[in-house]
Amino acid sequence: MTDFAGLLHPDGPNPEHAQALWLYGQFVGDWDAEIIAHAPDGVIHRTPGEIHFGWVLEGRAVQDVWMIPRPTGAPPFPVAGNWYGTTLRVYDPTIDAWRISWFDPGRNVFRQQIGRPRGADIVQEGTTDTGDLSRWSFTKITKDSFHWLGESRPAAASEWRLVVEVKARRRAPL
Repeated sequence: MTDFAGLLHPDGPNPEHAQALWLYGQFVGDWDAEIIAHAPDGVIHRTPGEIHFGWVLEGRAVQDVWMIPRPTGAPPFPVAGNWYGTTLRVYDPTIDAWRISWFDPGRNVFRQQIGRPRGADIVQEGTTDTGDLSRWSFTKITKDSFHWLGESRPAAASEWRLVVEVKARRRAPL
């Protein structure tokens, strides 16, 4: 009998689109993070978190798990809430971009976005359930770190508002 996890998690990218798959494949591994939430009144909240990226679906996609851990019974992290969600990032050669789905069932937050490189950054854009625009960006990307920005903008507004940022550092191998 074939092992489900073995089928789901290959060792690397599918050779058919390997170069394009490295856009998110560069993040495969385990990361420690500082999550910074920006309240509309200017108050800033910080908490630790962790992120884990891996290859899935014959190496045709990258899946990750983002967590803002909390002790049992602790109140939700201000502004952002407590995350325990996963993103499935699938490269679509017909649009030369990534189709991205975020699932966070604990907070009932679900997003669809399209991701593309923009200069040295990766920018994902979509719309929230309320019709606001969402933009999630990976910036300052190095082999061992990245800075992630979660921004929103009401459809009628001209300015983006930074809601959450994540400063991630790759964990050292054991």
